[in-house]
Amino acid sequence: MHPQTLRFKVGLYLTIALTVAMFAFTALVVWHQRQELLANVAERVTQISEVITKSTRYAMLQNQPDYVERIIRDVGNQESIDKVRILSKDGKIIHSTNASEIGQTLDRKAEACSHCHQSEQPLEQVPRSERTWTFTTPEGRRMLGSMEVIRNEPSCYTAACHQHSKATSVLGVLDIVYSLDDIDRTMRINAITIGIFSLGFIIVASLAVGFFVHRLVQVPLNDLENGARKLASGDLEQTIPVRSADEFGQLAASFNAMTTALKDSRQELQEWGRTLEEKVEKRTQELRLAQAEAVRGEKLASVGLLAAGIAHELNNPLTGILTFSHLIRQKMPDGSPDAEDLDLVIRETKRCAAIIRRLLDFAREKKPEYKFADLNQIIEDTARIVERPAHLRDIEVTMDLDRGLPPVWVDADLIKQVVMNMLVNAQHAIEEKGSITIRSRRCPDARRPEPGAEPVPMVEISIVDTGCGIPEKNLSRIFDPFFTSKGVGKGTGLGLSVSHGIVRAHGGTIEVESEVGEGSTFRVYLPIKPLSGDAMGSGSGQ
Repeated sequence: MHPQTLRFKVGLYLTIALTVAMFAFTALVVWHQRQELLANVAERVTQISEVITKSTRYAMLQNQPDYVERIIRDVGNQESIDKVRILSKDGKIIHSTNASEIGQTLDRKAEACSHCHQSEQPLEQVPRSERTWTFTTPEGRRMLGSMEVIRNEPSCYTAACHQHSKATSVLGVLDIVYSLDDIDRTMRINAITIGIFSLGFIIVASLAVGFFVHRLVQVPLNDLENGARKLASGDLEQTIPVRSADEFGQLAASFNAMTTALKDSRQELQEWGRTLEEKVEKRTQELRLAQAEAVRGEKLASVGLLAAGIAHELNNPLTGILTFSHLIRQKMPDGSPDAEDLDLVIRETKRCAAIIRRLLDFAREKKPEYKFADLNQIIEDTARIVERPAHLRDIEVTMDLDRGLPPVWVDADLIKQVVMNMLVNAQHAIEEKGSITIRSRRCPDARRPEPGAEPVPMVEISIVDTGCGIPEKNLSRIFDPFFTSKGVGKGTGLGLSVSHGIVRAHGGTIEVESEVGEGSTFRVYLPIKPLSGDAMGSGSGQ
């Protein structure tokens, strides 16, 4: 057992306390027994003295000293009685079990005389409690002395012997010396016995208390120590057994509750960490998208400036070429080779003028004129324009429109242009028989107009075609100006760029899903209500 453990300390202190208590208890019991034995012996010796006094009274009245001597000798032969003698009132030894001291006179300071002769005038009445005393002989033996006063009674001074007058009150003293060897031997045996039993009690009590301390205190403390050590090492799965309903049991239950709370808190922190990582990743993606948008915006601005300059430089010569070509054509007969060549020049000139007009539209920052409009009506009007050419190419155009859409805050003409560009791209993507599906619906969840912005309610326009699809490597470039995968003469690469700019100006977004050989899906998301900038910029449009 380690000396620093609680079990050892409690056992040690308890042993010391029990030892002191049992020592005091043993001393008290031994002292009390000694006093009781001494009192019993004193009472017995006093009774013997009274018996001797009464037994020798008749022999003294008859003046028969031999009879008195025989009685004293018989009593003195009893075990533990060391000496019996009768003294006269002058201290002379008249009778004694020790014949050698008969006739001797004792000094007043002798053990048998000092109790009565404490002063010049001897005591006539001695209390019963003072008739016995203990003393130690020169040999070291403890003795009990007892005296009994022989008084001059009427039967004495009226007896025939007339040895004592009536005026004499005390005739003599009966002195008995009783040995305390047996009592001391008994007390030593009793003291040893009590000490042995006390020592056994201390050992048994210490072992019992040690067992209960180990069971009720040490074991729960060891459980708490092991649990605390596990907890300090980060192990939150360790629980402490609740062994009882006392304070240690309540402490163990509280410790388990604390461990559970810490485990839940750590799980929450870990979950928060994962959530934070996801949010950081999401924000990083949004920042990358914003950066890409900024780069695209700068590219569009640069292309816009270049296109505006080129368009202005080319527009005037093309106008003159187209005008003079029409004048010359009017002078030529129909069907002539020169007329056909000139018609080709006029058509190509118009196509160049259309391209230049698109460049001007792309470069010119036209402020949208917003108002609440019926988005389904815009889709239907636009689809009606491309529906007939599509049927001629065996392309089926179907519409699945949500009639419960609320009015949307848009520039109707610009949204028509967006829908038209996407429908035309869908037709070009279908080489043979196919289908185009136009859907509208309200988004079930609010969406962000741009990364970092607050989500707002939006509507969705989706255009699904069964065309050739877009290769994955081109998906990130389809909104770049002048990028096109169409053949020569089938596109300028400005339609999706212009549409993307229009949708962004409305606070919306465009998403694309495509698979080569299966088709493409374009989704346009537009806010239902005006954003703060739109509402302030076109109050008249409402």
